[in-house]
Amino acid sequence: MARKSIVNKCQNALEKAARDHALGKKIQFSTRLYHRCSLCGRPQGYMGKFDLCRICVREKANAGELMGVRKSSW
Repeated sequence: MARKSIVNKCQNALEKAARDHALGKKIQFSTRLYHRCSLCGRPQGYMGKFDLCRICVREKANAGELMGVRKSSW
C-alpha cells in the first residue's frame, strides 16, 4: 500500500510539473521530480519508454505482454 501511494505521489508531481510547464512556469526544484515504476514503485532502473523498471520490463517481455519486444538470441 505504501508503494502505491508513493507512485501516486510521484505521478501527481509529474502531472503538476507538466501543467506548470504548459503555462510557461518554471519548476522551482527540478531535482525533486523523479520517476518510479508504475507496477512496483521501484525508483532505480526506470525505463521511460515503458514506464516500468527493468525487472518488470523483463517479466512482462518474457510473458509476451509488451508489444514489439522480443527476447534476443544469437
